[in-house]
Amino acid sequence: MEILTERLLLRRPHMDDLDAMFEIMSNPSAMRYWSTLPHASKDVTGPWLERMIARTEAGGEDLIIEHEGRVIGDVGAGRLPDFGFIIHPDYWGRGFATEASLACIAHIFGNTAATELRADVDPRNVASLRVLARLGFVETGRAERTFLLGDEWCDSIYLTLPRPD
Repeated sequence: MEILTERLLLRRPHMDDLDAMFEIMSNPSAMRYWSTLPHASKDVTGPWLERMIARTEAGGEDLIIEHEGRVIGDVGAGRLPDFGFIIHPDYWGRGFATEASLACIAHIFGNTAATELRADVDPRNVASLRVLARLGFVETGRAERTFLLGDEWCDSIYLTLPRPD
């Protein structure tokens, strides 16, 4: 399964993506607001990628994002209805998260029975919150100290995107 957008290719993940995903998942800037610390080695990214592939094979909708033949991120809902994305920092600020998310969301709502998508975002992650707002996600709640990342407690903003009529 592949989805082509104006500038991107979205496709199912495979183990050949390990090097590219490690480059992203080990990057402190990319991982600043992720739910885990940056990956210290491919020994961390490998099992993470295996779980991503397994979730996709079991009906999840995780997609690798490619731009000009290079893997630049991941978008989707590996565990429906939980939606998210990560983009390599070299590609931030160019609209790739929005472009990939729009295509992925259309695919999810067009090919699954999901009635909504949900996102859990650190309130300091202003760029991702802006993308989600552009996509139509609306805030449904907030919570403090929802997870411990290293030695830092993080808060959450919860957002929902209902299935379009």
